[in-house]
Amino acid sequence: MDLRLCDLDLRIEGTWLEPLVAKLHEELMAKGLRVKPHCWLSNEWFSPDGVPGIAIPFYLAHPRLMQLERRQMFQVEGGTKAWCMKILRHEAGHAFDTAYRLRRKRRWQKAFGRAGRRYPNTYKARPESRKHVLHLEWWYAQSHPVEDFAETFAVWLTPRSRWRTIYADWPVLSKLEFVDEIAAEVSAYAPPVRSRAQIEPLRGMKRTLRRHYRERRDRYGVDLPDFYEMQLERIFAPGKADSRESAAAFLKRIGPDLRRRVVKTTGSHPYTVDQFLNDMIARARKLKLQRPRSERNVKLEAALLLAAQVMGYVSGGGHQIAL
Repeated sequence: MDLRLCDLDLRIEGTWLEPLVAKLHEELMAKGLRVKPHCWLSNEWFSPDGVPGIAIPFYLAHPRLMQLERRQMFQVEGGTKAWCMKILRHEAGHAFDTAYRLRRKRRWQKAFGRAGRRYPNTYKARPESRKHVLHLEWWYAQSHPVEDFAETFAVWLTPRSRWRTIYADWPVLSKLEFVDEIAAEVSAYAPPVRSRAQIEPLRGMKRTLRRHYRERRDRYGVDLPDFYEMQLERIFAPGKADSRESAAAFLKRIGPDLRRRVVKTTGSHPYTVDQFLNDMIARARKLKLQRPRSERNVKLEAALLLAAQVMGYVSGGGHQIAL
């Protein structure tokens, strides 16, 4: 933990990330785009203004660091191939926007809003909205016009996404069609912005792993207990557990049934329910809870807690989520 980030001997080449970056480039080429974002390791995911590239968090470059990330933050953002590709496509949207200065176009602004709007520290999502695509978690397209474009681009880029069918009756279809049209227009010429700079590369970071994680936990409030976790501990009380199955594994196993029940009971979109189900699984893993012997009773209580969380969110118009 006292090792400095810059002293970590890490690179993308030779890791599981390398073929995923190559896959992203192939997807962009298949769409006829001449953007090929360069990637480097940093402390988190981002695509910087003025540079059509993608920073990837360092912990993804080594399995031991991924384990450390899970212990410290209780999840590994982008830690599976599918999840990593979703984020790469999102960041590629930012890179595409930057490479062709798309946000300066009046049509872009008409479709997505003002890119210069102040970037919030938090945002309040509207789960019922059909003006935004559903790609990354927690309705991220709603956080800012720039993120709205990146999310829309990611859905458009994803192979076999069937976006014309899935979003046929949604107002967001016009945004997807805009991305499709603008991609065809710019494919005829090379991007005007081609910087290969690496912003905040890992090799320049002098802080230690200990300080890095202390700052991240403070930023995201990871160590703060809340009423939700108290309810999980009541359902999966460690003192009552005599099963070898963890609560997280149990919730993941019964997840499809829980989702069906809560969607039917609350009338909420499956995507909305999934956000809270995934959060419940992550928190159960964090608390190291075990499943009690009585599976039937705990399954019902888990469904009630999940439904209560979903309905509380929807009826309250959403809660603020840190970016």
